[in-house]
Amino acid sequence: MPVILIDAQSLKASRPNRPLFDDISLTLSDGDRIGVVGLNGCGKSTLLRILSGDYSPDSGVVRYGRGARIGMLAQQPVLPRGSVRDAVSEDWRGEAMLDRLGMSGLIDAQTNELSGGQQKRVALAKLLVSEWDALILDEPTNHLDLDAIAYLEEWLANFRGGLILVTHDRHVLDRVTTKVLEIDRGKAYLHMPANRNAGSGYAAYLAARIEREEQAVTAEQKRKNLARTELAWLRRGAPARTTKPKARIDAATELVNRRPEAAARSGEIGLSLGSQRLGSKGIELVGVGFSWPGAGALVLNPFDHLLEPGDRLGIVGPNGAGKSTLLDLISGRLKPSHGHLDIGSTVKIGYYDQLGRELNVNQRVREAVAGDKGQPSIEDNQLMRQFWFDGDTQYAPISTLSGGERRRLQLLLTLIEQPNVLLLDEPTNDLDLDTLRALEDYLDEWPGIVVVVSHDRVFLDRTVIDVLALDGVGGAAVVRGGVAGWLKQRNAAPTEQMSGAQRGKLIATPTIAAAELAQKPKSSKSSKSPSTVRRLITQSETALAKATSELEKLTAQMASVGKDHVKLAKISEELAKAQAKVNSAEETWLTLVAEAE
Repeated sequence: MPVILIDAQSLKASRPNRPLFDDISLTLSDGDRIGVVGLNGCGKSTLLRILSGDYSPDSGVVRYGRGARIGMLAQQPVLPRGSVRDAVSEDWRGEAMLDRLGMSGLIDAQTNELSGGQQKRVALAKLLVSEWDALILDEPTNHLDLDAIAYLEEWLANFRGGLILVTHDRHVLDRVTTKVLEIDRGKAYLHMPANRNAGSGYAAYLAARIEREEQAVTAEQKRKNLARTELAWLRRGAPARTTKPKARIDAATELVNRRPEAAARSGEIGLSLGSQRLGSKGIELVGVGFSWPGAGALVLNPFDHLLEPGDRLGIVGPNGAGKSTLLDLISGRLKPSHGHLDIGSTVKIGYYDQLGRELNVNQRVREAVAGDKGQPSIEDNQLMRQFWFDGDTQYAPISTLSGGERRRLQLLLTLIEQPNVLLLDEPTNDLDLDTLRALEDYLDEWPGIVVVVSHDRVFLDRTVIDVLALDGVGGAAVVRGGVAGWLKQRNAAPTEQMSGAQRGKLIATPTIAAAELAQKPKSSKSSKSPSTVRRLITQSETALAKATSELEKLTAQMASVGKDHVKLAKISEELAKAQAKVNSAEETWLTLVAEAE
């Protein structure tokens, strides 16, 4: 029988002049993995701190299982003074965990010298090497690289205790959670699959949210129909009305005047603020390299790269490889130690950097948006509403905003300048799922150049075409096929270890494709934008690689079944289907490449 670790009943919380949630109840037992989702500012982090005992609710109570050991990772953890090694653990487990999370190079550094992201990784390492019955994690994947996220995901999937986490990494939510608690306008909804083997908590949340929204639409339509009927009844002549029961008149009036339940946010987020025209010349990096003053080794070895209109480039690599440094070089915040940047005359850069660089926490939201104007214009007020900053939030000091609200404000301040080159440094950190989807959709059709540093696999898959892989020792190389292509390349065996047939296949494949393409007639001009075509080509390459991998696995199975005719027949059927998938994927790829010509 499951052991109850945390039992919270009727929790209520608010900020000054702003209610967060009311009457939330939640029970966490061992084996539960609960993801907490909701709009920025709905109180997710506050709920976690109440559950950990760090905050007291306005009302309600939290009880803990007898002797339950509860570990908490705060959004902005505080570390004790001393070395990183002392903060985590002096034994081999602490060192190994720090290495897993990309902190082995700073094991003897002082904790007060670390950046906010480094401090969070140290706090996470300390948590993971200790013994806990339940873990409460607030944005644990922020500031981790892809390798560290994959390790954490695996660790959490194998954790036998209770788990509550806030994260906007959809891959982690789908892989790890068995339940999802959604906070929507102060109410809580708990979503879970029909049974533990029926899917993830995240999938159950998505399905339930769609159903709830459809039911709300249906209920409002019924209300309108009833209101029309009652209104007609009320309007029948004065003599008839005098005999009508007062209770029914009051009920009819209430029905007619009742306002439908408002959406959590009104309208779509107003990302389409336009952009200044970008000419044919973008940004060219010519022999660009960088080293910090006084440091011997280069962070980035000299390399060349050209960013053209419509390019979607992701920058990936381990923490400390120089990803944010490269964005600082492109933006002009840093000057290269070697080489130079050739920037087109029409280029206007918008830099959506990591939280805190451009926000004055002593200002109010409306003051930050108004800028040098002093007071917001009518257009500024409209933009704030489009970015879901309502009347109350507009007057809120930035210091009182949640992490996600600050990120959304920073996004508004970046786009309001109408850039045509967007530099996005960890754009998914702290943004809620609705804003992430809106940003992904916006970038689909945005005409300018986009350069993204992110460890969010879903976001990278949706937004970039190529990735520039930094190897951590100064090297940089472009990899086709997005983050999936990069991960596949890293996991592939070295060419020297392949058989002659495998090497031949790798060499022959592009030649065959090129020959087939040469035989295909030129298609008429595509109606899609060049950036959209390139993105679709990348997606088709990923689909082709997946189909080819499936075909190769089945071919290997065919060779291993011997003379078992039943198995041979079954695998032969699967092989035919797999070959059809490969053929279809190749045809799609060839068509799109022809459109790009």
